[in-house]
Amino acid sequence: MGSLLILLAFIGVLFALVLWGVGIYNGLITARNAYRNAFAQIDVQLQRRFDLIPNLVETAKGYLQHERQTLEAVISARSAAQAGLAAAKAAPGDPAAMGRLAQSQGALDGALGRLLAVSEAYPDLKASQTMLQLTEELASTENKVAFARQAYNDAVMAYNNRREVFPSSLVANNFRFRPAALLDIPADRAEVRDAPRVRF
Repeated sequence: MGSLLILLAFIGVLFALVLWGVGIYNGLITARNAYRNAFAQIDVQLQRRFDLIPNLVETAKGYLQHERQTLEAVISARSAAQAGLAAAKAAPGDPAAMGRLAQSQGALDGALGRLLAVSEAYPDLKASQTMLQLTEELASTENKVAFARQAYNDAVMAYNNRREVFPSSLVANNFRFRPAALLDIPADRAEVRDAPRVRF
């Protein structure tokens, strides 16, 4: 009888530990899915931005015949940024993929900033209704990208905190929950930290 009580107590403790582990595991899965979903919102906004850029370049092309190098730099940076986004979509939160995405987006921000700065010198382009509409949409998209990036970074922080605190870290390490990387603009690119300013 006494050994049966000990066995039942042991089974009860083991069952409680299993439930505890499952609860932690499910919490980690939920947190990981949250940052992946937040990244999907970044993807949506960046795709919208990529779709606007060819129209912006095409509109500017007629006015900026002597600025072909600037226009080509924007198209090249857009292609690199699309490749960076594709790599990040394949592995959201992966440090290498997020670093590549941040670097390529920074380069695109710089190229767009130069295009908009050059366009300031062309009054006819500044007055173009199409250009005004496109730059307005681009500015709106830049704001949405910034909000989506903040939501993603918040979700990554919550996930990383959950996987690092004890006792969750025991489950996280045993089931290979890797740390997720923030999406951050490189610190050495201070001019990229702000969205391109549009003044028409």
